[in-house]
Amino acid sequence: MAESRGRVPVGPSISDDGADAPRIANGAGADPLAGIADLDLERAKRRGYPEAVFAEGKTVEQWRVIAAALRDAAGGAGVGSGAGEGVGSGAGADGAPAASPQASATLFTRVDPERAAAILGVLPDARHDPEARVVIWPAVPPPPSGGHVVVACAGTSDLPVAREAVLTAEYLGRRTTLIADVGVAGLHRIVKHLPALREAAAIVVVAGMDGALPSVVAGLVSTPVVACPTSVGYGAAFEGLAPLLSMLNACAPGVGVVNIDNGYGAGHLAAQIAAPRPDAPHPATQPSTTPGGDHD
Repeated sequence: MAESRGRVPVGPSISDDGADAPRIANGAGADPLAGIADLDLERAKRRGYPEAVFAEGKTVEQWRVIAAALRDAAGGAGVGSGAGEGVGSGAGADGAPAASPQASATLFTRVDPERAAAILGVLPDARHDPEARVVIWPAVPPPPSGGHVVVACAGTSDLPVAREAVLTAEYLGRRTTLIADVGVAGLHRIVKHLPALREAAAIVVVAGMDGALPSVVAGLVSTPVVACPTSVGYGAAFEGLAPLLSMLNACAPGVGVVNIDNGYGAGHLAAQIAAPRPDAPHPATQPSTTPGGDHD
């Protein structure tokens, strides 16, 4: 996940000897972001996908400053204003991915209630999902494009990470479906969802404990599977290390693995896999490939 870096000058930084600290602290001509963050407001234009901001480790006051800077940039430069071409819809004139403010919502991830309140105090129209620990601004997702992303989680305890993946893919412009509580202790539960899994362009599988579900799913579908281990489990799960190793050792091919509890990374990768291709026909013009589906 991206820490805030990069493209927008934010004024002088504090020198090693602290000589500049009084001037910056007093706000005498200093940018409020100086010494805090360098927001990458051009990332959506450059990469086709916007920046996300990781909450843990940032103070409440830093969050207020960052949220205010994003709000002010939107008012001045149109970031997050809801206009333009769709993210992931092809390439721009210079060969860069076509991106737009409409699909450039900023995701604030790993947000606890205190930090969520600080962000919402500055961006009151933002969307807050307490379960996923995500705040999103602007709150309206872009119209869906590209393929369908399905997120399946092994247990109810995995839902916070699964919902982070769902929201990430949704706000990157993909149609998303969440399938919950389909772990390997009852294989009939995942089997009944095979039509939806086989229709998907990308699948995220979220699991803790033994981490076996991604292998099971990958053995049943031709779709790429993004495996996301969680820290759910008893002692020998080692806070997610055991399922991480299980997923890295998946017997079924076509499984990629992200870090422990990294629902954002899993949802982002799935959204990129399912991104629309400039030369691809619209899904509505394609015959169904779901077993038992109608064929003209």
